[in-house]
This record gives sequence, C-alpha cells and structure tokens, in this order.
Amino acid sequence: MPIHSEAPDRPQAHYQFLAGGCSGFLEILCFHPLDVVKSRMQIQGARPLPGEVFYSGPLDAFAKIYRYEGLSSLWKGIVPPICVETPKRGAKFLMYELFKPYFHFGAPNPTPLTHAMAGSLAGTLESFIVNPFELVKITQQANREKHLKTLSVVKYIIKHDGYGIEGLYRGITALVARNAIFHFGFFGFYNAIKDWVPISQNTTSELLQKVIIAGFASSLACMTSVTFDMAKCRIQGPQPVKGEVKYRWTINTIRTTFREEGFRGLFKGLGASIMRVGPGGALLLVSYDYFYEFLKKQNI
Repeated sequence: MPIHSEAPDRPQAHYQFLAGGCSGFLEILCFHPLDVVKSRMQIQGARPLPGEVFYSGPLDAFAKIYRYEGLSSLWKGIVPPICVETPKRGAKFLMYELFKPYFHFGAPNPTPLTHAMAGSLAGTLESFIVNPFELVKITQQANREKHLKTLSVVKYIIKHDGYGIEGLYRGITALVARNAIFHFGFFGFYNAIKDWVPISQNTTSELLQKVIIAGFASSLACMTSVTFDMAKCRIQGPQPVKGEVKYRWTINTIRTTFREEGFRGLFKGLGASIMRVGPGGALLLVSYDYFYEFLKKQNI
C-alpha cells in the first residue's frame, strides 16, 4: 500500500478514492457468497429451531443453501454492499491516508501503530455510513424463503422501526466495536509484518509476499473482532422467536450467547469469516495497490 507521510494532495486523494472503490467492488463480487454463509451461521443458535435447516459448518452451509435455495441465493443481499461498499471503500482508504499524519507520535515516518490508529478511526467513522446498508443486507441474507427486494426491506424497516437505533441504526454499537477492532488489527498487523519481512526484488515474489501478509493480517484481525460481528448479526437479523426481541444490545447479546452456547458461541462463524476476509483482505490490499499505481501512471 502506498505510504504518504503527509496529508494527500488532491490528485492523490482522487487516486486513493478511485482505487479503494475499484478494489472494494472486486472483493464484493468474488467473496459475497462467503458473507452469506458467515451471516447464516452467526444468526443460528446452538440447536436448530423446528423446521429450520441447521448448518454444521461453512461447507455444509454452502451445500444446503445451494440445494434448498439455489445458486443465486449465495448472492442474497449483494445490492446494499454494491451500493455502499464501492464508495465506502474509497472513502475509507482516503480517510486512512488523511489520518496517518496525526498518529506519528513524534516518529519521522509512519509506524505500525500509526497505521493501526488511522485504520481504526477510519473504520469507526465508516460504521455510521454503512450501518443501514448492513442491516438491509443481513435481513436479505437471513431470509431462507424469498429473494427480498432491497427497497422493500428499507421501506418496511422505516415504517415499522424508524430511523434510530431500533430501526436503520439497529446494531450500530456492535458494528462500531467490530470495525474499530478489526481495522486496528488489519492495518497494524499488515504494516508491522510488511516492515519486518525483507522486500523482494522480484515483482512476482513481491506480489505473492503481499498476498500472504495481507491474508494473514486479515485473519488475525478477524479473530479479534468476530465476537462483535456475531453480536451485530444477531441484533440485526431475525430474532429466534417472532415478536420477541432477544438480542437488542451488544454486551447483553454477548452475555446471552456465552450463557447459552458457551465459549464457542462467541466465535460462531469464525471459519467462514476467515475464509472470507483472509483472501478477501489480500485481494483488497493488493488490488488497491495495483489500481492506485495504474491510475497514477495513466494520470486519470
């Protein structure tokens, strides 16, 4: 990832926004099915409800979703991410570059802590932009019977629950916690490992090196934040008993999950999450670098 010790000028900001948007769009198209699998596994409880298909693992979820709902169901809820993720990714990478100069803490150049703090703040701010889209996406992904239309879901939520923390911003505290922790680890681990590993002079080896480091950093960050991701999915998804709100607040959701499902319940969906964010994070960072350098060379 390009490192800039000063706040980006306008051309650089332009490149960063476009490169972030392009890389985000590419990552969504490739890895959305894993997001559907992750959400389904995190929403389900320790035991299946009557008449409900139970998923024993990521591969089992893939197979059963395909068998009972069809191939297209693996892309349920893709419209909200497409609408928001592309500009969101662009804005996040732009904010990340803008925030870095404020976290040098006296160091002449950015340190891993610089990247971690800037990434965490950028991830926190993006939460307030994407929460309504996340809520709609989870609602669509969780439905096992229909392909719900995006606008219909939005209208239903606004009509019945409004715009606040009971409506479009339901689950915002869990999302803020997840994003802050994930991005702190993601950008921190990536740059710490990248600075520690000797730079390869071979272009192919350098690319492979970046892919491995980004995938490893994404997986580590996922492990530290998956509990809050699980809480977010349960708060935003359908409640176990219709008409009763079981999961409302982040800490209470985590406590309830631990009490009913044990320690493993707090890490539900971790396998699918790593399968998604590991290669997804690698693709995101590597494609960001590629698009950024391409746009600079083309002077677009």
